[in-house]
Order: sequence, then structure tokens, then C-alpha cells
Amino acid sequence: MTNVFTRTLAAIALAACAFTAAAQEWPTQPIHLIVAFPPGGTVDQFARLVQAPLQQALGQPVIVENRAGGSGSIGTAVVAKAAPDGYTWVCVFDTHGVNQSLIPNLPYDTLKDLSPLMLIGVSPMLLAANPNSPYKTWADIVAASRKDPGSVAFGTIGSGSLGHLAMASVGNKLGFQMTHIPYKGGGPLTQDVLAGHVPLAIGSGALLSPHVISGKLRPIAVTSAERFSALPNVPTLAELGVTGFAAYSWWGVNGPAGVPPAIVAKMHKAYAEALRSPAVKEKLEQQGVTLRVSSPEEYQRFIEHEVATWAAVVKANGIKPE
Repeated sequence: MTNVFTRTLAAIALAACAFTAAAQEWPTQPIHLIVAFPPGGTVDQFARLVQAPLQQALGQPVIVENRAGGSGSIGTAVVAKAAPDGYTWVCVFDTHGVNQSLIPNLPYDTLKDLSPLMLIGVSPMLLAANPNSPYKTWADIVAASRKDPGSVAFGTIGSGSLGHLAMASVGNKLGFQMTHIPYKGGGPLTQDVLAGHVPLAIGSGALLSPHVISGKLRPIAVTSAERFSALPNVPTLAELGVTGFAAYSWWGVNGPAGVPPAIVAKMHKAYAEALRSPAVKEKLEQQGVTLRVSSPEEYQRFIEHEVATWAAVVKANGIKPE
């Protein structure tokens, strides 16, 4: 019995040493960066922006792979179930903080089954209209919604997205109802509002502001507490009568639970350097993203706050996945 116990302890010690050595040598093979949304949206854009500088910093290929669906939960589930060896990470959006309370039988626990890497940044959401729609101002939207409840449709990146929850909260606050049209990501949403298939869209400032600046969309309002620096002439919803209201889009990166701290530290350093490289930083700031580049610990606390905040909104409004 003693010999068996000794051999078991020795095996555990050898495995631990091998694991530590692997963490110190990491990376020795390509790294997969899973994007939990379709091509064309901001999550995809931002992942591809850091792809080249990450490869340079880490000395290994970085493969960006889109695994869209379920408001980001499908791609995130892939990573939650991956080996915690530092070779698989997921780029998430603000829906990451909502899915735990929205999606029945979510195949992972948002707070327990993932390693936080960093909060990349935040941006106000922007409500914008197709120029050919009848809605020129917020007052037009409110009046039409009160006259004929449900007659005004708005698109978002998906059911339970922050855009969806924000508009549901505002409708409740002001006593009117709109019709929600969920899309499977920012790319499809943008295509349809530009084409006029949906009259209104609410998405991150990073997603929609370039089309407002180019004149292809008409801005209505932003959801931040203060005006959006990229569009200083666009009023906030608070200015338009939705007092005490503010909501922000955000982007983050996670790995599977159990990634060794040494690997998390290396990945964090490389990702932070990539985000702060002049070309990447300038592009993100042009799109109205306020860089945070948080520590893993700060990011975990942020996610915990988001999960609690939006769970209350989901419950109060009886929001279900569509």
C-alpha cells in the first residue's frame, strides 16, 4: 500500500512539473481566437485587428475562427469545454453578461467555467434610423409607439442583447411598446438597417457610428450618461427625457477555467501590447471605444456586476431567447 501511495504521489509530482514546464514554454503551437459572433460585427473586427500584432508578440500563428449563434453562447461553450492549456480563447460581447440569466440550460457557468483575461473596452450604444424611415427624432418614435403599440420595429444583434434590454427598459419607463427584431450579430443587423429592411437599429457606437458619419444612417440618440465623443451632436436618451438611464456595450476575452496563471499573464501582456499598438489603438478610438485593458481580476468583478444587473432586467421584463 505504501509503495502504491508513493508511486501515486510521484506521478502527481511529475505531472505537475510537466504542466509547469509547459506553461513556462507556452506558446509552442497556434493559438485559436474564437469569435462568438458572425463576420462583420465589432467582435470580429476587433479580433482581426489584434491578430497580426498578437502573432508577432507570441511568435505563433493566431487563428481567428467565427463560432456564431446563441447571442455568443455557442462560441463561448466551445471555449468553456476546451483544454485549459492557453491555446483556445474566446472574444465576447456584452451579451456574455446576460446569457446566464436568459438562456435555459446554458452549457457552462459564466462565472465559474471560464478564465477571465481582460475587459478590452466600452462604448455607448447608438440608436440610429434608416434615412428613408419616418423616424427623424426620438419624439417621433415615442409618439408612433404610443399611438399604435408595437408598430415601431427596431433591430438588435440578438434577443437578450444589451440593445434589446435597454429598449425594453426604456419602453417600460416611458410606458410604450416597440417590436424587437433580433439578428444573429452586428454584421447582419447593419446590412438590414442600411438596406431599409428594419427602420431602426440599436448597437454599439463602434458598430453604427461609421455609417452615421458617412451619412448612410440617421442618428437618434446614444445610451451613455454623457454625449458620445465620436458624435458630439447626438443627444443622450437622458437628455431626451429618459432620466437616470445609461447603458454601455463592452468587449472582453476569456479562456477555459483553469488556465495556468503564468499563461494568463503572458497572454494578457501580449494582448495588451496589441491593443495599445498605435494602429490598433487609433482604429478602436476612431470607432468610439474607450480602452480599458483591465486586469483579469478587474474583469471578473466587472462580469459579476453585469450578470447581476441584467438578470434583474431579464426577470422584470420576462425576456426570453427568440
